Amino acid sequence: MGDERRFATPADLHTHSSVSDGTEAPGELVRAAAAAGLGTVALTDHDTTAGWADAATAASEVGITLIPGMELSTRVQMASVHVLGYLFDPNDAGLAAEIERIRVGRRERAAAMVERIGRDYALDWNDVLAQTRDGATVGRPHIADALVARGHAATRSDAFAGILHWRAGYYQPHYAPDPMTGVRLIRAAGGVPVLAHPATHGRAGNMTEARIAALADAGLFGLEIDHRENTDEGKLWLHHMARRFGLAVTGSSDYHGEGKPNRLGENTTAPEVLDAIIAEGSGSAPYYTAPPGARP
Repeated sequence: MGDERRFATPADLHTHSSVSDGTEAPGELVRAAAAAGLGTVALTDHDTTAGWADAATAASEVGITLIPGMELSTRVQMASVHVLGYLFDPNDAGLAAEIERIRVGRRERAAAMVERIGRDYALDWNDVLAQTRDGATVGRPHIADALVARGHAATRSDAFAGILHWRAGYYQPHYAPDPMTGVRLIRAAGGVPVLAHPATHGRAGNMTEARIAALADAGLFGLEIDHRENTDEGKLWLHHMARRFGLAVTGSSDYHGEGKPNRLGENTTAPEVLDAIIAEGSGSAPYYTAPPGARP
């Protein structure tokens, strides 16, 4: 990429806007990424690509590289295992159908949880809708924001630690495919799949060596290792898995604006890994415009 790499790095490949559960509009997020000194940012909202156009417009204005992406909900038994997808075709029929099924499942789950919570707290579906924007994938973060607005929790984090915790009795799962299906769908759509923060509970859990091996065989590109929620023990194990199965290593913030303490650029991805993602992605292209006065 030559001199162009000056503008492409540092790269933060996992962020969320208000189209899913972040607090900033996609364009605002991209502008914040540029202000934070990033050269590349990936927009990876949950189960939606609705923010791509707004983010692309902002990227062209501020001279930052945008990698269009998504965080696809998948599940192993009762545990959420998310797969980041980069540069896929958003119009691919198979992936689009699965995304819609997931979004419907998320909304139905959210409505059922609000009904349960509403029996014990002053909360209804309109409270949740007031915390979302058009096209957003409705989920638990929006319920958390509604609980905060109603005065039932001090912050989104407090809501998750209390009323929305599974021990409180209001939680229920939503439909999501298994990670193997997710990886295959992203690859079939020309995208590049990366397993999102797969060691938040260390080595214990559902991401076993056998599962990672199978995902690698199915087309998994990499593992998101440098992430604040992966444990130190888990990171060591994931690096071993990456070496064993020839997987790339990524680092990201998982930024949600004010929705989480995560800060833009707190973890980044190496330039050669970014190059490989761009080289392998064939379903869509990065949005790139050099800042005014920059050499091509």
